[in-house]
Amino acid sequence: MKKRQLRVVLAGETRTLETAGGIFSPDGVDKGTTILLSEAPAPATEGNLLDIGCGWGPIALTLALRSPEATVYAVDVNERSIELTTENAKTLGLKNVQASTPETVDPELRFNTIWSNPPIRVGKEELHSILLMWLPRLAHNGNAYLVVQKNLGSDSLQRWLAAELDERFPEAGFTVVRDSTNKAFRILRVTRTKP
Repeated sequence: MKKRQLRVVLAGETRTLETAGGIFSPDGVDKGTTILLSEAPAPATEGNLLDIGCGWGPIALTLALRSPEATVYAVDVNERSIELTTENAKTLGLKNVQASTPETVDPELRFNTIWSNPPIRVGKEELHSILLMWLPRLAHNGNAYLVVQKNLGSDSLQRWLAAELDERFPEAGFTVVRDSTNKAFRILRVTRTKP
């Protein structure tokens, strides 16, 4: 893997990290992630936090910087992404980031906060499978914030999530709302209201 340096602003400071080709948004923080990082409410200060589809790590690293007492799980199916996120966490001196493939995360873990710019382009079936793997693992009163482009189906995804989570997990009391809109993107908030 041919790595190169990348200067980006995360958690209010300019940082020098590493990136490489063959991953999502290798040249910087993409627009959707930028909106999520600037507009999502502060993550839980402790417990377990999750970044679904970590790439080189902008979301996971921001979560870890903002919530140093929490454990941040960064998952991706791309080994290159996992390696870069791990190395970037070390560069920033973050000991609370665990980057891995999804199947290595303990299925019993519950998450207080989930932030994600979900991989919409993998196709509807695969995207739905990914979201149904992680969203039901929100802790009681936990929130997931998903940034989705309007023209890539944010409104239909919101409707689908509300119906599907209610049908499959009625005991969890999931709510799905549009938290905010910024230009071409929406941030969807999924909350688990029952234990």
